[in-house]
Amino acid sequence: MTKRKIGKMESKYDLRCPVARTLDVIGEQWTILILRDLFKQGPRRFQDFEKSLPGVSTNTLSARLKNLAERGIIDRRFYEDHPPRAEYFLTEKGRTLGPILKALYEWGQKHPQ
Repeated sequence: MTKRKIGKMESKYDLRCPVARTLDVIGEQWTILILRDLFKQGPRRFQDFEKSLPGVSTNTLSARLKNLAERGIIDRRFYEDHPPRAEYFLTEKGRTLGPILKALYEWGQKHPQ
């Protein structure tokens, strides 16, 4: 397995495979649900994610948002300076993940557990 260091995190997938490269971006726990919220509801604030993702720790949510921003999937704009507060939104690159989320949604509808 080829590991690649991304920021402070090391990839756990063989990045020669396109599926593995995609999982390296969106395969961490909570990431898909963050994307789901952004697709369904548009720009979101940190506290919006905390409400819609019960069980996610503040540190984990912060790390997932940072990772998505570093990879160009989401961006943030500040709406308050002191203390700094931001809302997160999908970038053009992030919006290209729409068909993946739609496929996951449809699969979940077709195969309820």
